[in-house]
Amino acid sequence: QVHVVESGGGLVQAGGSLRLSCAASGSIFSINAMGWYRQAPGNQRELVAVITNVGLTNYADSVKGRFIISRDNAKNTVYVQMNSLKPEDTAVYYCYCNAESTIPLGVSDYWGQGTQVTVSS
Repeated sequence: QVHVVESGGGLVQAGGSLRLSCAASGSIFSINAMGWYRQAPGNQRELVAVITNVGLTNYADSVKGRFIISRDNAKNTVYVQMNSLKPEDTAVYYCYCNAESTIPLGVSDYWGQGTQVTVSS
């Protein structure tokens, strides 16, 4: 089993910053990509940012220039530094991990339980 746990959400004023962290653990053979998605009430879950095992990144247009994703491969951990936050960034943020596991054997997507980010105006 692979477990994904997020931390770092909270309440912040518009223009402020937050840093989210996510650690993957368990029967991991290798991790292909890690990243962040978010879901606001009434909306579908959407990509925020993703980073591959070789450091390639992809960002949603809405967060480019404000959010920075990074990764510590040795710790199976991914971070997102969120700057210049806006009320429209308010959502539950989910960590995503595409990993090859040994138990069960194979490649799958794994998700964290989500962490709330609220940006007040």
